Amino acid sequence: MSFKSLLRELRDGIGSMSRGGGAMEGMMTAHSRGCAPHPQELQQQGRWANLPPELLLDVIQRVEASEVEWPERRHVLACAAVCRSWRNITKEVVRSPEQCGQITFPFSLKQPGPRDHPIQCFIRRERATSTFCLYLGLTPSLQGQSDKLLLAAHKIRRATSANFVISLNPDDFSRASSTYIGKARSNFLGTKFTVCDGEPPHDAAVSSSNRSNRRIHSRQVSPRVPAGNYNIATISYELNILRTRGPRRMRCTMHSIPVSSVREGGSVAAPSSFIYSVDQRLSGLPVSKGKQPVTGFSSTGLDESNAPVRINNKAPRWHEQLQCWCLNFRGRVTVASVKNFQLVAAADPSRHVSPAEQEKVVLQFGKIGKDIFTMDYQYPLSAFQAFAICLTSFDTKPACE
Repeated sequence: MSFKSLLRELRDGIGSMSRGGGAMEGMMTAHSRGCAPHPQELQQQGRWANLPPELLLDVIQRVEASEVEWPERRHVLACAAVCRSWRNITKEVVRSPEQCGQITFPFSLKQPGPRDHPIQCFIRRERATSTFCLYLGLTPSLQGQSDKLLLAAHKIRRATSANFVISLNPDDFSRASSTYIGKARSNFLGTKFTVCDGEPPHDAAVSSSNRSNRRIHSRQVSPRVPAGNYNIATISYELNILRTRGPRRMRCTMHSIPVSSVREGGSVAAPSSFIYSVDQRLSGLPVSKGKQPVTGFSSTGLDESNAPVRINNKAPRWHEQLQCWCLNFRGRVTVASVKNFQLVAAADPSRHVSPAEQEKVVLQFGKIGKDIFTMDYQYPLSAFQAFAICLTSFDTKPACE
């Protein structure tokens, strides 16, 4: 049997297993919940679950190498949706965004981007529903159906703050949902935001002293019980009470990224999967009570002597002829807006940093049309962290402008 025939038969088999949705949607749900296939499901998968490991590895390697862009890359997710053995081998074959520059699994959204070039995305704002959707791609398509949705956020305005709830599903922003990712919460003036992750920001942050490993049945979990709040970043906007000329000035402190990660040979600890489903998250992890986020991950997480990475906005230059502040977005931003910004990692005083490295943009965000914005990010930021930082720009800041 040729490889194309094998792949065609595999697709037909996966399509017959889908219940009310595509294989990709099933993969998204399985990974976001971190659940294993039911034994009865394994029996229904038949011969595909019993392929020899050598043949299975060769099949998945060929699929992964041939499908490099979306929407064709959904076949890689389809392979991982067959059964547990297929999923484990697929996770071994597929590399992280830092290594390959591609986003494949949902948990890739929490892994840092590539070092040499940015991953280009765009954000679509829906004013009527106060929702923001992050898509993968250079520019939005005319139809909008072929765009790859990565994350969605919903803005909830309260009397003293604004909350941006981030989810994998644009139709479900409940914190008790398995698609809940995290949130960004502002202070009263909208000048300071706290970004919280619903799960530990990396595998090493899982506490080894859980009081109970007993799983709670999903029906026993109250939907009103919040998920964990792990403080991963703080974004501050500088006050401009005197109304001086100039754009917004912002500073980001990434608590989950140590400063050693931006040095030569450094790396960022990132999750290799969604560790907990909603019931596991509430049964064993220490979650915050009230509105205060958990600032310490665990004793095996970040060392207290290792300071977090600080990211500042790149200072624009004043253009005399145009009479405006300008930044070089390399054609990715076409509309002037107070929301446009570029972020660079602050220089480490303990070592010599070249001027080119000081000017390296790790995140840029700007307007290209009505309610359409570009977002390009790279190492050490992840898509989730970059999206949360960009969301803070949409909040009203009368004291900063």
